[in-house]
Amino acid sequence: MKLLTAIIKPFKLEEVRSALTDIGLQGMTVTEVKGYGRQKGHTEIYRGAEYAVSFLPKIKIEIVIADDQVEKAIEAVQSVAKTGQIGDGKIFVSPIEHTIRVRTGETGDTAL
Repeated sequence: MKLLTAIIKPFKLEEVRSALTDIGLQGMTVTEVKGYGRQKGHTEIYRGAEYAVSFLPKIKIEIVIADDQVEKAIEAVQSVAKTGQIGDGKIFVSPIEHTIRVRTGETGDTAL
Protein backbone atom coordinates (compact mmCIF):
# COMPACT_ATOMS: atom_id res chain seq x y z
CA MET A 1 0.00 0.00 0.00
CA LYS A 2 1.06 3.55 -0.68
CA LEU A 3 0.03 7.00 0.52
CA LEU A 4 -0.34 9.36 -2.40
CA THR A 5 -0.20 13.00 -1.32
CA ALA A 6 -0.93 15.66 -3.92
CA ILE A 7 -0.63 19.41 -3.45
CA ILE A 8 -2.69 21.16 -6.14
CA LYS A 9 -4.30 24.47 -7.01
CA PRO A 10 -7.72 24.84 -5.33
CA PHE A 11 -9.74 25.20 -8.52
CA LYS A 12 -8.48 21.80 -9.74
CA LEU A 13 -9.93 19.82 -6.81
CA GLU A 14 -13.16 18.68 -8.47
CA GLU A 15 -11.37 17.60 -11.65
CA VAL A 16 -8.83 15.58 -9.64
CA ARG A 17 -11.57 13.98 -7.53
CA SER A 18 -13.46 13.02 -10.66
CA ALA A 19 -10.35 11.59 -12.36
CA LEU A 20 -9.51 9.46 -9.32
CA THR A 21 -13.11 8.22 -9.08
CA ASP A 22 -13.05 7.34 -12.79
CA ILE A 23 -10.11 4.95 -12.27
CA GLY A 24 -11.94 3.22 -9.41
CA LEU A 25 -10.43 4.86 -6.34
CA GLN A 26 -12.75 5.70 -3.46
CA GLY A 27 -12.25 7.93 -0.50
CA MET A 28 -9.75 10.68 0.05
CA THR A 29 -8.83 13.25 2.64
CA VAL A 30 -8.77 16.88 1.49
CA THR A 31 -7.21 19.71 3.46
CA GLU A 32 -6.97 23.41 2.67
CA VAL A 33 -3.34 24.40 3.16
CA LYS A 34 -1.05 27.34 2.43
CA GLY A 35 2.49 27.22 1.17
CA TYR A 36 4.95 28.13 -1.50
CA GLY A 37 7.56 26.49 -3.66
CA ARG A 38 9.80 27.96 -6.29
CA GLN A 39 7.41 30.82 -7.01
CA LYS A 40 7.93 32.15 -3.45
CA GLY A 41 4.54 33.86 -3.42
CA HIS A 42 3.62 37.01 -5.31
CA THR A 43 2.68 40.64 -4.78
CA GLU A 44 -0.83 42.07 -4.84
CA ILE A 45 -2.25 45.57 -4.70
CA TYR A 46 -4.99 46.29 -2.17
CA ARG A 47 -6.47 49.81 -1.91
CA GLY A 48 -3.48 51.22 -3.71
CA ALA A 49 -0.86 49.61 -1.49
CA GLU A 50 1.34 46.80 -2.72
CA TYR A 51 2.00 43.90 -0.37
CA ALA A 52 3.65 40.50 -0.58
CA VAL A 53 1.65 37.29 -0.35
CA SER A 54 4.18 34.70 0.81
CA PHE A 55 1.88 31.73 1.36
CA LEU A 56 -0.48 30.78 -1.44
CA PRO A 57 -3.68 28.76 -0.92
CA LYS A 58 -3.38 25.13 -2.02
CA ILE A 59 -5.31 21.88 -1.60
CA LYS A 60 -3.69 18.79 -0.10
CA ILE A 61 -5.20 15.45 -1.15
CA GLU A 62 -4.25 12.25 0.67
CA ILE A 63 -5.32 8.84 -0.55
CA VAL A 64 -4.12 5.37 0.46
CA ILE A 65 -4.07 3.00 -2.50
CA ALA A 66 -2.95 -0.49 -3.45
CA ASP A 67 0.51 -0.77 -4.99
CA ASP A 68 -0.87 -1.77 -8.40
CA GLN A 69 -2.93 1.44 -8.66
CA VAL A 70 -0.15 3.93 -7.90
CA GLU A 71 0.91 4.68 -11.48
CA LYS A 72 -2.68 5.10 -12.70
CA ALA A 73 -3.41 7.47 -9.81
CA ILE A 74 -0.28 9.54 -10.48
CA GLU A 75 -1.16 9.83 -14.17
CA ALA A 76 -4.75 10.81 -13.34
CA VAL A 77 -3.73 13.57 -10.91
CA GLN A 78 -0.93 14.87 -13.11
CA SER A 79 -3.03 14.99 -16.27
CA VAL A 80 -5.89 17.03 -14.78
CA ALA A 81 -3.99 19.19 -12.26
CA LYS A 82 -1.46 20.46 -14.80
CA THR A 83 -2.04 23.99 -16.07
CA GLY A 84 1.47 24.55 -17.37
CA GLN A 85 1.93 27.48 -15.02
CA ILE A 86 4.25 27.75 -12.04
CA GLY A 87 2.65 26.51 -8.82
CA ASP A 88 0.81 23.50 -10.29
CA GLY A 89 1.87 21.47 -7.26
CA LYS A 90 3.61 18.26 -6.30
CA ILE A 91 2.81 14.56 -5.88
CA PHE A 92 4.46 12.48 -3.15
CA VAL A 93 4.26 8.70 -2.75
CA SER A 94 5.09 7.10 0.62
CA PRO A 95 4.89 3.51 1.83
CA ILE A 96 2.15 2.51 4.28
CA GLU A 97 3.10 -0.25 6.68
CA HIS A 98 -0.28 -1.12 8.17
CA THR A 99 -3.92 -0.17 7.67
CA ILE A 100 -6.84 -0.98 9.99
CA ARG A 101 -10.51 -0.21 9.42
CA VAL A 102 -11.76 0.96 12.83
CA ARG A 103 -15.37 -0.18 12.43
CA THR A 104 -14.71 -3.79 11.36
CA GLY A 105 -11.12 -4.45 12.37
CA GLU A 106 -10.18 -5.40 8.78
CA THR A 107 -6.49 -4.98 8.01
CA GLY A 108 -4.28 -4.55 4.95
CA ASP A 109 -5.79 -4.13 1.47
CA THR A 110 -9.25 -5.22 2.68
CA ALA A 111 -9.29 -2.17 4.97
CA LEU A 112 -9.01 0.19 2.03
